[in-house]
Amino acid sequence: LLWILALVLVLAGFAGLVLPAIPGIPLIYAGLFVAAWAEDFAYVGWVTLLILGLLALVSYAIDFAATAMGAKKFGASPRALWGAALGTLVGLFFGLPGLLIGPFAGALIAELTHKNDLHSATKAGIGATLGLLFGAVLKIALAFTMVGVFVFDRLI
Repeated sequence: LLWILALVLVLAGFAGLVLPAIPGIPLIYAGLFVAAWAEDFAYVGWVTLLILGLLALVSYAIDFAATAMGAKKFGASPRALWGAALGTLVGLFFGLPGLLIGPFAGALIAELTHKNDLHSATKAGIGATLGLLFGAVLKIALAFTMVGVFVFDRLI
């Protein structure tokens, strides 16, 4: 029963990497934890689970840092970086379209209040959106890394 729960959690976690309402990485971590628990932590121990937990925490930093760094790379002001972060948070409530439009709109609006230049504000919005997409790719890679670390520790 624990193995089935672990598998369901990991699969739901991978779905959550692309569906905004589901917390992907935390579910993957929970599934891996349950899988280790199913074997009384005989093969995958606390050190590996701690490493996986740290990787899960890194995923939260990636969400915000990638969006901000993308906007900054395109010349956004600090105000636009905050706008992109706020737009990402607001966008979470509107599903996938909100997640794509939120950082763009947040950076665009914040940059317009700073410079009142549509061209640079649009560049900031594009940078924020590209940063968000890059962050999503990093989170997917992180999820596969977590599973790989678990499987490696389990088999070795």
